[in-house]
Amino acid sequence: MRWILLLPLLVLLVLFGLSNTGEVALQLWPFDLTWVAPLSVAVLGIGAVCFLFGAVVTWMAGLPHRRRARRMEEAARVMEAELSEFRAAAARRVGPVPPPAGASLVPMQRSAA
Repeated sequence: MRWILLLPLLVLLVLFGLSNTGEVALQLWPFDLTWVAPLSVAVLGIGAVCFLFGAVVTWMAGLPHRRRARRMEEAARVMEAELSEFRAAAARRVGPVPPPAGASLVPMQRSAA
């Protein structure tokens, strides 16, 4: 299923790279640096950098939620342990519980008199 979505995108990226081979000069204003590269490499490179930036921002935005989820999981484990202790204490106070009516009836044997 994943390949059905990725295959057209990969074909499109390859066709874009093969179609745009003209060189462009990339400059950053305050610096006197120039990078000459094919247009496809420049566009795909900038797209990759923007994708990584977005992934980092999304990951950092999820940090508080993941931290809270870990705390809640630990609290749930503690409460489950306490609940099992309370159930064990209640079972000790009550004692053995008789089986429900009709669950395990043993036929009585009569003496032959």
